Amino acid sequence: MLRTSPPAIAFVGSSDSGKTTLITKLIAIYSRQGLQIGAIKHHRHEFDIDREGKDSWRLARAGAASTVITSPTQTALIRKTARQLAPEEIIAAYGDDLDLVLVEGFKESRLPKIEVHRLARRPDLICRGSRNDPDLIAVASDRQWELDVPVFSLDDSKKLAAFILDFCRRR
Repeated sequence: MLRTSPPAIAFVGSSDSGKTTLITKLIAIYSRQGLQIGAIKHHRHEFDIDREGKDSWRLARAGAASTVITSPTQTALIRKTARQLAPEEIIAAYGDDLDLVLVEGFKESRLPKIEVHRLARRPDLICRGSRNDPDLIAVASDRQWELDVPVFSLDDSKKLAAFILDFCRRR
């Protein structure tokens, strides 16, 4: 997929609906195909990936606005921000070498969305019903729905993976 900016798909759904599990399965499928996949996870609350007492934690506590930790096999950037960054901003800044970015959350974004649904967690859909999200492109659920978008079984990640690649190629 030769592009200046990789396509991104947001996975939205209730807590514990299986978003991370599904995204993990899709990443494994795409990685076996040789694609470079990025992942962005939305977190509603403040978080800290540094551990107290570690050098990176000490640098941040001293006032560093940005700290990079790097090794021969991975690099991590910890940057203070005045606001939550939109997935599009993150992708523009860090995603130039990726083929596809899978985003967990950001249901208010304008990204194409796949709703992950489990009947035991929620009887209705977030993106259809009282709110009709025009960016919804598919649903992955443990129940069948009559919708204006394709519906995939939560257990059929291979079909969903193929659908996503086809969708991205058509855009």
